[in-house]
Amino acid sequence: MASNHPPENGVDGDDEREEDDDAEEEEDEEEREDEEGEPRLKYQRLGGSVPSLLSNDAAASIAVAERMIALGTHDGTVHILDFQGNQVKEYAAHTATVNDISFDSEGEYVGSCSDDGSVVVNGLFTDERLKFEYHRPMKTIALDPDFSRKPSRRFVTGGLAGQLFLNLKNWLGYGKQVLHDGEGPIHAVKWRTNLIAWANDAGVKIYDMANNQRISFIERPRGSPRPELLLPHLVWQDDTLLVVGWGTCVKIAAIKTNPSNGANGLQRTISISSAKYVDIVASFQTSYYISGIAPFGDTLVVLAYIPEENAEKDFRSTVPSRQGTAQRPEIRIVTWKNDELTTDALPVHGYEHYKAKDYSLAHAPFSGSSYAGGQWAAGDEPLYYIVSPKDVVIARPRDAEDHISWLLQHGWHEKALAAVEAGQGRTELLDEVGSRYLDHLIIERKYAEAASLCPKLLRSSASAWERWVFHFAHLRQLPVLVPYMPIENPQLSDTAYEVALVSLATNPSFHKLLLSTIKSWPNTLYSSMPVISAIEPQLNTSSMTDFLKEALAELYIINTQYEKAFVLYADLMKPEIFDFIEKHSLHDAIHDKVVELMTLDSKRAVQLLILHRDFIPPSEVVGQLIGASKKCDEKYLLHLYLHSLFEIDPQAGKEFHDLQVDLYAEYEPKMLLPFLRSSQHYRLDKAYEICVKKDLVREQVFILGRMGNVKQALAVIINKLEDMEEAVEFVTMQHDDDLWEELIKQCLRKPEMIGMLLEHTVGNLDPLYIVKKVPDGLEIPRLRDRLVKIITDYRTETSLRHGCNDILKTDCVNLLVKYYNEARRAVHLGIEEEGNRKKEDDTAFGQKVERASSSIKTMELKSKTRGGGRCCLCFDPFYIQNLSVVVFFCCHAYHISCLIGASDSMNEASNASDSDDDSENDDTQPSRSGMCCVLCTTAGR
Repeated sequence: MASNHPPENGVDGDDEREEDDDAEEEEDEEEREDEEGEPRLKYQRLGGSVPSLLSNDAAASIAVAERMIALGTHDGTVHILDFQGNQVKEYAAHTATVNDISFDSEGEYVGSCSDDGSVVVNGLFTDERLKFEYHRPMKTIALDPDFSRKPSRRFVTGGLAGQLFLNLKNWLGYGKQVLHDGEGPIHAVKWRTNLIAWANDAGVKIYDMANNQRISFIERPRGSPRPELLLPHLVWQDDTLLVVGWGTCVKIAAIKTNPSNGANGLQRTISISSAKYVDIVASFQTSYYISGIAPFGDTLVVLAYIPEENAEKDFRSTVPSRQGTAQRPEIRIVTWKNDELTTDALPVHGYEHYKAKDYSLAHAPFSGSSYAGGQWAAGDEPLYYIVSPKDVVIARPRDAEDHISWLLQHGWHEKALAAVEAGQGRTELLDEVGSRYLDHLIIERKYAEAASLCPKLLRSSASAWERWVFHFAHLRQLPVLVPYMPIENPQLSDTAYEVALVSLATNPSFHKLLLSTIKSWPNTLYSSMPVISAIEPQLNTSSMTDFLKEALAELYIINTQYEKAFVLYADLMKPEIFDFIEKHSLHDAIHDKVVELMTLDSKRAVQLLILHRDFIPPSEVVGQLIGASKKCDEKYLLHLYLHSLFEIDPQAGKEFHDLQVDLYAEYEPKMLLPFLRSSQHYRLDKAYEICVKKDLVREQVFILGRMGNVKQALAVIINKLEDMEEAVEFVTMQHDDDLWEELIKQCLRKPEMIGMLLEHTVGNLDPLYIVKKVPDGLEIPRLRDRLVKIITDYRTETSLRHGCNDILKTDCVNLLVKYYNEARRAVHLGIEEEGNRKKEDDTAFGQKVERASSSIKTMELKSKTRGGGRCCLCFDPFYIQNLSVVVFFCCHAYHISCLIGASDSMNEASNASDSDDDSENDDTQPSRSGMCCVLCTTAGR
């Protein structure tokens, strides 16, 4: 039998897709995907006005505020852009390359410096503009974070002159103060709260504006390229952490206030005061040049420039200068221990021709406290801007939807689905993820798994369900989807359900599923006719299974074709077919299914056939059972039917009684004798032959007796049964004296039988008669004991007879005495109504009458002879006429005149005379002895 469970990957051999030829390549690709880590950032080019601005110019520097971006170019222009890249303002601040740009913390002022030796500060929301000339190329600038809030308007700047200037406004105007000089050009400067950090050829220094003193010096990494070839990069991660990226070295310095000597070999404290000091909390070397660095939560984002192979180990040499051989710049996320988390190569335009110093990295200010558990709070995600001469690329942390998209791109659809279900990303993503996941499983030929996920992925979308139903049908894999199809919320079109059922019907492996589906689905979901039309051609073919037959029967029931359903149920031998017949009154349909019903449940079938024998006559039932195949015991089934039929109606199957004799003899011999006694519709000779053949002795005796062969029957009892008691009973029932002679004759042949006959004939035959018949010299076993027993029994019987006679005599005497006593009692005659009236009128003698009535009632209770107060012939009350009254012991009473007249008429009619009528009475007094009750006499006649 075909298995009901579909193959793990769907229906075997029915897929229209071709298998992939190279499975090993797929496995290798999956391994590579597993090794590839998910990126932390996503990238896009800054659009808006940027492409057109850089088409005729080149970007040189960038700064990012909370509300805008400032982009400096080589022609000396500062462009103010929004975050989409649209130009908001433009300042033609310089005549040469803009080397650095700085915003204050409020984003209201922007400062820039240039190779033309000028520094310009512009108000973004006012017309205020400050310009300062230093007559030497200025490389870096940093505005006081409180520039817009303080009237001092402070900023620091430096350049090739090697001096770090602090510019501020006092009551005399703007002045400048040299914070440091003498150690080469100033390459970078950053201002955070009261701390200023700058880098020159010697290293990095930190100045405390609150105490007006320098607090630390971080030495330039050894072996790093010259600053003019590869600039150092300074970034304040927060108020106390400074990140330094220089060449191939990264150092993280922590500003501490604890006056302890926590310095190490990488730090030299040159300040006399111990209020603050610097501790290098992390330091590592890289295999690439650092073109920019920024914090990324508790890790770092590094803009990496990959050096040429011949220059990797010689950091003192110049950077690669060959044109067109540079590699793509990379964004790497690393921990403080230099563990690389992700690496992304950037598709920067013209990267082949750029050097390390041509790139820069800026990040938007963000609150570090909003980073928790690897995710930023909404709106606090950092933005990173990677600047090359002709391109600006934005990098931002990937969100949940990016994570899901990446999982989908790499084929990890299950993880993507889990992420969506966990609440990551928009709810609408579930449809997209589900669709792509199902597509992936279909491509991988994992049809069963795809089907099992449909309820979760398609949910209550009827259109999506129907789309996938027909898609599975197109792939010939719809049977694996059927168990998961919804029948409500949503309810699909009837066509979808019909297509599903037809797909199950055409594959024998799913016929069992078809049956369970039809039973579980409401029949209002679909039309049964298309499914019936698909199944009916399979009848009487090799693809027709029992499950399919039962499914077709269920469909016939849905379509109210009960007769066709009954035929299939009968073929399937379903036990519930009997209830089905009664429920739908299909008694006419069972004519040709007698054998099947009897084979299925003979007891219920017999009850059904006998109950409805008007529809199915016994002749038809017997004919089908006789013609049944040898697969069933048709004779036994026939016996059950005829036996039950005979018990219900002995005349219904009388034409089959001859057959029934044979069936009883074979299957139930004990019931044969009662049947022979009850039936008159069988042939005695044939029945006798059957009994002889089956050696049924008592049945032979009965048949011989009914045939009149009583002597032969008696011989069978004597010779075969050797049961004298039965022989005596048989002879007694025949009431034939000659048969007694035959019994004695038969017994004389066997001395033992004579003794048994003497024992059982007491009361039927005279034992002396039997003894006289015994030949002289015949030896009878236990004769003496048996004669003693006969005599004893005779004495006992005689004693019993005498006792019974005595008892009878005594009873007769007692009954006569009782009768005599009854006859001596008076018979009360009267009408109770009249007596009651007299009792009411007679008030004087009330108590006496009451006592008299009481005594009369007592007498009435004791006596059974009561008469009425009227004549039984004329029906007049006795007290009306003054005539004599005659009362008989039967309690009938008459006027004497009425009785004489009636007696005369009776005598004349019977021609009888009574000679004693005139001898004892006068003329007016007839003889009482000749009188009799008219009513009783008439009734007796």
